[in-house]
Amino acid sequence: MRGAGCTINDLWDRDIDAKVERTRNRPLVAGEITPFDAFVFLSGQLGVGLLVLLQLNWYSILLGASSLGLVIVYPLMKRITYWPQLMLGATFNWGALLGWSATQGSVEWSACLPLYVAGVCWTIVYDTIYAHQDKVDDLIIGIKSTALRFGDNTKLWLSGFTAAMLGNLVTAGLVCDQTWPYYTSVGLIGAHLVHQIYSLNIHNPKDCATKFISNHQVGLLLFLGIVLGTLYKTNSDDRTKSATNATSSSSSSGGQLSAAVTSTRNIAV
Repeated sequence: MRGAGCTINDLWDRDIDAKVERTRNRPLVAGEITPFDAFVFLSGQLGVGLLVLLQLNWYSILLGASSLGLVIVYPLMKRITYWPQLMLGATFNWGALLGWSATQGSVEWSACLPLYVAGVCWTIVYDTIYAHQDKVDDLIIGIKSTALRFGDNTKLWLSGFTAAMLGNLVTAGLVCDQTWPYYTSVGLIGAHLVHQIYSLNIHNPKDCATKFISNHQVGLLLFLGIVLGTLYKTNSDDRTKSATNATSSSSSSGGQLSAAVTSTRNIAV
């Protein structure tokens, strides 16, 4: 579905992409493929997405289908608002809700909403950096973005969204009883983003591209933190249960021994 969103974006924006230095060589703009080719490809992407979705429960099917509106509308936002990155975040991070409902049958909002908000904040951070690559062309052709909205205050805004992201990740972890590997990953993510923002040169497109790509590391760190934190939590729970069972068994054996001694004494008497 993320790929489908990119295809839709390229279809909507082929007139704009032709006017931007970085995007004028995209396949649709360059004539390497036709809009019909793109629609056929999009149909295949949506078809595969639908096949996957239909394997889930009805709650998840409805929840997943509801994201299609965001996927279609997002590419239009840059024409009407300086906050298209907010809409992108709302679209890209839908999996934070769908993943939970797919396994549990519904959404636990106390856990999923902070994770979703954290994802939205993160998207605003990295896509604002991305948008700074094209801000000169965007000004000329009238395209809006958070890069233009934040301007020279970009680092201050990104710092605020980074703090909100980290705060929501910690909240989600607390709700889910996460363990130290998870919080370690959140700390490493924070250090990475702080360095990224501090060293960012918003007037250098190459540096913006490098910083944008480095966000792959943020995603990997969070993924590993969730997996390792959950494994540690599971092992800790298993050890606790084993210790509890051993204590209960000892208590039971001790009680049986006391009963046996008492019975023997009574017989002797």
